[in-house]
Amino acid sequence: MNQTEQWTSKLGFILAAAGSAIGLGAIWKFPYVAGTSGGGAFFIIFLVFTLLVGLPLLLAEFVIGRSTQQNAITAYKTIAPHSHWHWLGYLGIATSCILLSFYSVVGGWIVLYLLHSLGGLLVQGTQYDQLFQQMISDPWMAVGAQFIFLLLTILVVARGVQEGIEKANKYMMPALFILFVILIFRSLTLEGAMKGVTFFLYPDFGKLTSESILYAMGQSFFSLSVGVSVMVTYSSYLAKSESLPRSALTIVGLNLLISLLAGLAIFPAVFSLGLEPAAGPGLLFIVLPSVFAKLPLGGVFLTVFLVLFLFATLTSSFSLVEITVASLTKGDRAKRKKITWLTGMFIFLLGIPSALSYGIWSDATIFGKIIFDVADYLVSNILLPLGALLIAIFVPLKMKREVLLEEITAGSKNGRRFFALWLLLLRYITPIAIIIVFLDVLNVI
Repeated sequence: MNQTEQWTSKLGFILAAAGSAIGLGAIWKFPYVAGTSGGGAFFIIFLVFTLLVGLPLLLAEFVIGRSTQQNAITAYKTIAPHSHWHWLGYLGIATSCILLSFYSVVGGWIVLYLLHSLGGLLVQGTQYDQLFQQMISDPWMAVGAQFIFLLLTILVVARGVQEGIEKANKYMMPALFILFVILIFRSLTLEGAMKGVTFFLYPDFGKLTSESILYAMGQSFFSLSVGVSVMVTYSSYLAKSESLPRSALTIVGLNLLISLLAGLAIFPAVFSLGLEPAAGPGLLFIVLPSVFAKLPLGGVFLTVFLVLFLFATLTSSFSLVEITVASLTKGDRAKRKKITWLTGMFIFLLGIPSALSYGIWSDATIFGKIIFDVADYLVSNILLPLGALLIAIFVPLKMKREVLLEEITAGSKNGRRFFALWLLLLRYITPIAIIIVFLDVLNVI
């Protein structure tokens, strides 16, 4: 059974796909790494890898989904029947569930901060490091906030592709850009703000290391939500008349733009107040509240910033639930609400150990890592690159050339010329790049 739902427009698809790609990695981690790894130089390297690695993979998932109009499991069965390739769909579902199980924990932390901010509890004089530690170590607060975050996700996805995911993204994504513009304007008008701009954007190739180059390569496909077949699911709802290359380039552009905007919103304010940028949770939950607390109307701007981060995490969360829902409903809309709730509750239960990792289960470790970090390592370092590598192999190996050509050239005047370059990259450059990243994160090289 083909998918019975479709995006109402190309814009709806692009906003939903961009929303899936734009999450905490693009807004939070990426600017910091760029700032400490050569600034503008890192952006140049990241841009090159995005075009050579991320974009071909994104298009590969688009081709799989739209050519079959099927969910992530059935799509692989349709293209390669009587084989084991459909397990690639199951791998994507498993990866998405594990990813959202700990991703929703961070989403819950944002919910907690937003509630505190709305209640006027994040004020000047607050010891934010102690507040953050208190929040994440309290089992009821951590698990309860994770539940609220997943509940918001469930309520949207249960309404369907058009009325739920597409409609939510049509509001959230433009709001994301508007909020960024407001924050950037405020940050750039602060005294000493240009120090932060220089820190973030100045191309210092001397700071580039082999580690930062490899991170740029890995981030090029991680940041586009490729490797988990999420984009296979989203593109299965796309009309045949739309240009896949144009859609993919637009999504890549939006992802790069958001990363730039995030850095321009964060670092001028941080440097203006003489603070040092910190990696990890500290930047979002400790340093930034301290920055906003010292600004006029700081509480308002902090609330705006937290709403922005909540939107970004939710739009990614929608896609991670949708891949499972689409595979289990098989196009039957009557089952969507029930399957969405069951999927959401399963992920909630799966994520409880991660939510408790910083509190009562902090002593429960595997290979010296807490459960949250184990789940993160498993997804980021093993499952995502493995899925990306298998997709890069699958498309040239199992899909007919005429099908690939038809999908790439549909709705595009220059698709034929683009097709040859895309297939060349997917066959040779992309797999090699992924293998290098894979071996590096496993400490083989």
